[in-house]
Amino acid sequence: MSLRELPENWDLIIIGGGITGAGILREATRMGLYVLLVEQKDFAWGTSSRSSKLVHGGLRYLREGKFMLTKIAVEEREYLLKDAPGLVESLGFLLPVYEDQRPGRRTLKVGLSLYDIMARERQHKFYETDAFSKRIPFIKQEGLTGGFFYMDAQVDDSRLVLRLINESVAAGARALNYTKVTEVLRNVDGDVVGVQLMDTETHETKALSSSAVINATGCWAERLHPSPEPNRHLRPLRGSHLVFPADVLPITQGFGFMHPRDNRSVFMVPWEGAVLVGTTDLDHKQDLSKEPTITEAEVNYLMEGIQAIFPSLNISLEDCIAAFAGVRPVLSEGDRPPSEESREHVVWVDKGLVTVTGGKLTTFRHLAWDALKAAKPFLPSVDLPDKKDSIFSKAPDKREKDYRLSDEVWRRLYGRYGEAANTLVQTAAAADLSIIPGTQTIWAELPFVAKNEQVRHLDDLLLRRVRMGLLTSRGGKAYLKRIRKLCRNVLPWDRRRWKKEITDYIDLWIRSHALPVQRAGILAERKIISLKAIRAFLRYVYYKIRSSKLQHHT
Repeated sequence: MSLRELPENWDLIIIGGGITGAGILREATRMGLYVLLVEQKDFAWGTSSRSSKLVHGGLRYLREGKFMLTKIAVEEREYLLKDAPGLVESLGFLLPVYEDQRPGRRTLKVGLSLYDIMARERQHKFYETDAFSKRIPFIKQEGLTGGFFYMDAQVDDSRLVLRLINESVAAGARALNYTKVTEVLRNVDGDVVGVQLMDTETHETKALSSSAVINATGCWAERLHPSPEPNRHLRPLRGSHLVFPADVLPITQGFGFMHPRDNRSVFMVPWEGAVLVGTTDLDHKQDLSKEPTITEAEVNYLMEGIQAIFPSLNISLEDCIAAFAGVRPVLSEGDRPPSEESREHVVWVDKGLVTVTGGKLTTFRHLAWDALKAAKPFLPSVDLPDKKDSIFSKAPDKREKDYRLSDEVWRRLYGRYGEAANTLVQTAAAADLSIIPGTQTIWAELPFVAKNEQVRHLDDLLLRRVRMGLLTSRGGKAYLKRIRKLCRNVLPWDRRRWKKEITDYIDLWIRSHALPVQRAGILAERKIISLKAIRAFLRYVYYKIRSSKLQHHT
């Protein structure tokens, strides 16, 4: 849909297509509001596709005395596990305990016991040294005194955002990516009356009317509305991750440990057929409009942790598939170390413009409720949605046909696409129901999302709609011909556009997802390939001319 086709009057306009904006969109739609969401880049482009993929309470918040934040997060984790099976899934964690480690066994036991109380179920257990070593035999043995097992959950973060948006649109809402709010419009009294929009690629513009606008732009929030608290401002913090194949880092459960350099908590998480290692926590001082990238110092930090805790695996950078970095919108009141900053959210209200920022992915519904509660004076008279009701469509209890897909694959598809999973499978060729090597994605997902989920660029498809850009070698370069064949009938791209999209995607992947040490080598290799292609072309031209001259002479 183009801007030209959009209606002019709305009950509510949401700015920002990450998890916070998507959560507000879903709850506002459930309230019966006529609501529009716009995102200046792609849906989930920012933090919401670059998280640690965890839906968790956050043990460290207990250590900091943030009991209510942890309680809310644990309750939301339990809610999402029940409401979004196949998308949000339980994940067991192992947590080793070493001599002289802080926090030690006693402190961890207290924290995990509180965790269990909040979840209303005993989920943790302590293993003595031998029993713990059997569960993870390649762990560093020196000083090991045992370890804990506990439960949390994980998610495909960008698919969570997209499912919230897709089900809202199916219920009557509208959502546009690559659409920027260039101005929040106000009347002479300063009250919000609408927004001025611009398509960031076609530069088409349109003014829309609404007395309520919610600013859910994360790290960009203060660009639309400066903080009303002089001593409290957004502090963008970068968190970076490495991605390894599961056979290189053979863990089947989550694993947490304290980094030997600074005693920070680091996680290893099996996800989508690979293993993620992260995260760092550093001030991000680069341009927010550009893709954040991992630095060499962050790579060294994470590798130092891996090699210290699993010395016998001899893991090196050559084993790493990819890296990714995200920027957290954290509110700061001073010069605390980044990892000590609060993850709580705030809501600011200014005559119809409601700003909500900060917070955690896990608690997105609470951010949505607080934002909508603040916006109520500017909205039609409607009630907030029931917090206990399901926000997602329920998967059918029985399928007419299984198409030779396992229950596990069906569960995953329903989790990511809801009721649309049936259409995805039914319209697919049999050959496309197989799994893409190194991932848990089936080929049929690619043309389905390309057709139905506002894909404008190849990186939208491979980095956010499906995740093979992070899970396969060089961003899935070896599969690009098949991807083009699968999607050419559903994407309006001619041969020249496909060539440009592939070139742009590979360049972006090298800049943003290759390791710093690999980038120079890949670029040099591409230069050699280009030179070889030029030489081959010149040889071809030479022989064509020579052949033509010989024929003419004859």
